[in-house]
Amino acid sequence: MNRTTREDLIIAFLSALSSEELKFCDNWIVKNSKNEVKLSSIPKKITILYGTETGNAKKIANDFALLSKKKGILAKVVGTDTYKLTDLSKEEYLFVIISTQGEGEPPISAKKFYEYLGTTTDQFPKIKYAVLGLGDTSYPLYCQTGIDIDTYFEKTGAQRILPLSKADVDYKSVSLEWMESVFQKLSTEKLSETLVIKKEESEKEKITTYSGKVKTSVNLNDNRSEKKTFHIELESQIPIQYKSGDIAVILPHNDHQVVQELISLTNSNAEKTLLLSKKSGTLRELLTSYLSITYLSENTLKKIADTISIPIKEKRLDLLDLVEKYEVRSSEKLEAILKILNPISPRQYSIASSSMVNEEELHLTVALDTFKVEGKQKFGLCSRYLCEVREGEELSFTIKKNPHFYLPDSAKDIIMIGPGTGIAPFRAFVAERSVTQAEGKNWLFFGDRKFTENFLYQTEWQEHFAMGTLNKINLAWSRDGKEKYYVQDEIRKEGKEFLQWLENGAYLYVCGAKDPMSIDVEKAILEVISTHKKVSLKKAKVYLEKLEEEHRYLKDVY
Repeated sequence: MNRTTREDLIIAFLSALSSEELKFCDNWIVKNSKNEVKLSSIPKKITILYGTETGNAKKIANDFALLSKKKGILAKVVGTDTYKLTDLSKEEYLFVIISTQGEGEPPISAKKFYEYLGTTTDQFPKIKYAVLGLGDTSYPLYCQTGIDIDTYFEKTGAQRILPLSKADVDYKSVSLEWMESVFQKLSTEKLSETLVIKKEESEKEKITTYSGKVKTSVNLNDNRSEKKTFHIELESQIPIQYKSGDIAVILPHNDHQVVQELISLTNSNAEKTLLLSKKSGTLRELLTSYLSITYLSENTLKKIADTISIPIKEKRLDLLDLVEKYEVRSSEKLEAILKILNPISPRQYSIASSSMVNEEELHLTVALDTFKVEGKQKFGLCSRYLCEVREGEELSFTIKKNPHFYLPDSAKDIIMIGPGTGIAPFRAFVAERSVTQAEGKNWLFFGDRKFTENFLYQTEWQEHFAMGTLNKINLAWSRDGKEKYYVQDEIRKEGKEFLQWLENGAYLYVCGAKDPMSIDVEKAILEVISTHKKVSLKKAKVYLEKLEEEHRYLKDVY
């Protein structure tokens, strides 16, 4: 009988015992074991609820359930999107793991659960709960959804058994510590040494803000292209501490023309000093470099509507459009609005250079984001800010570590899939492997609209290929033929060799748009594995999941 089967039988046996019988087992274990765990003090069943956008919360929830099982606790794992709200009245121990998106908003899959908790008048005094919030410290409203959920449960009369815990992007050590705290809370005695989770000791690194002078800013696209993608080089007076695969974090400024229009339309004094809850400055300074005034969220618009008594119907709106459409023409109303607005969220860009090539430079690949709202031309805040920056100007930035997207050992082969600006980190990878003379082979998949207009870094790739640093390159141009053709089509075409590389230990990287690119690419990879290994798609998925567990399938998608 294997260990898992034995554990299942033990759990089933213990679950059927009465309180007196559990006490007898408890006393027997204490007398016959060095590990004093009082089983009667540990609940028989807990519910682990997760709300996720990227899958991290789900992974933590499953790990938590596995550890619970090892401790004799029956754990039910369920996503917020499928959880029956009527079950809340039946819960005793409920543990919530939930991420935060955008401007402090819940994942789409958790929106219904979040809104219910925030508005319900129901009371759940029997629930004992704890919340683990996942977030990103580079954003102002860090773990806001976790904070809200924790508060909402308290308002329903539920009993908080642990303070809210917050985990940054590198969540592993914090999540393990949180699980350990839960188990310790659930047990009246010290947990078995063999079952205690080891906490990873790590001091939070001090964040350094760098100042970089724009050395180069050039449009990589041909003049005929509708797209604009800029290669930007920042030069610092001190070495920039980063690794290939890391991320540059930039706090953009609002467009000066938009700021001036807001000031003019509301007859405001641009130099008047205002004191907000966490920041003070002149009206112009706050509107330019601190407050988010574009694409305001539904929650923010509702607060504005309530504050200055106007019936805003839109779910998303720029502040300038709001001022124009609803004829906000007084400085008093503008100042009242400013107290509601959130700070500008920093934007993240994959670094397109290697510090091993030039430690005092950092390169970015930035596509100008353009779109229309009600026929009006709009631009992405940070992409416009970066694409309009001039050579010689200064930019401030910080570095965010991305350890789950680093290069492997120099002897390992790598496959890189990065259409569009997803090419950025792979430019760094290949440059580093060239300068370090890494033995591993490099295979690149790149795609965009047209070969003659959108082949980003074409000359560099040709040079790497000629030198032998780039062993293989596959290109896909979606607008050059009669039918659209993408990188996933090239993956299918190269299926046999693609699988051979994976079988020989290659590391697989994907960077770029999450939806639909990364989803379509993964679908193609699964088809390749299924076809050329002659297995079902279900088994192909298990194969790919194993690569992910071995840290050989790495994604940086957004």
